[in-house]
Amino acid sequence: MTPATQTVRVLTVDDEPLGRERLRTFLSQERDIFHVGEAANGEEAISRIRELRPDLVFLDVQLPGCTGFGVLERLGQETPPAVVFVTAHDEFALKAFDVHAVDYLLKPFGRDRFRTALQRAMDRLRTGSSGDLAHRLNAVLAQLQPRSNPGVERIPVKSGGKVTFVNVPDVDWVGSADNYVELHVGAQTHLVRETLTAMEQRLPPGRFIRISRTAIVNSDRVKELQPLFHGEYSVTLRDGTRLTLSRTYRDQLPRLGIR
Repeated sequence: MTPATQTVRVLTVDDEPLGRERLRTFLSQERDIFHVGEAANGEEAISRIRELRPDLVFLDVQLPGCTGFGVLERLGQETPPAVVFVTAHDEFALKAFDVHAVDYLLKPFGRDRFRTALQRAMDRLRTGSSGDLAHRLNAVLAQLQPRSNPGVERIPVKSGGKVTFVNVPDVDWVGSADNYVELHVGAQTHLVRETLTAMEQRLPPGRFIRISRTAIVNSDRVKELQPLFHGEYSVTLRDGTRLTLSRTYRDQLPRLGIR
């Protein structure tokens, strides 16, 4: 339990520099707060949490390599006493956060909304009511990304007043388009109202690989990889489509045959 007179140690996690800067600026304007550090990806977040033992973490959900949910799963009993998710998730995910009383900030957020989330977290810390955090986080995880889900076989697509089904093995790659994703199947493109991270959880993990914040590829469709600058790779698919594997997703290279 954190006493009322004790400074709250806060760690911020966001892969976007502007996101980290915004959190850093807002925190600097608050009393009884010590910003112990920040992290830019899932692996770094795990390391920093274990090293710094913060009381509160502002944790971005959509992190390269390992999502915010994955960070907490791997931490297990080392999960911080309080967590506020920073997310661009859709309404389904936000409902899950609300139902299980897990605090979140929906991007883009302002100072007032930030202060509300911060105050809730601090109140829970100082009253000792954060003990059930692990239970509530597990409930959210179970609702958003069931561990037993091997991936769907077909994806429903609504268009022109009807619903058609796309066979998952036929999908070449998936790209993000604001609040939608594009399923690229041969010469056709299907639009589905869903975030890329949510779609990633539905696809068979052994076949579909996230290569950037905006693209997932069917590994069976990858024809060629070519190194670029700064740790990035050009990914060429069988149909000639060229995508980029960003350096923050380099840990996916072994799944594409690069050791």
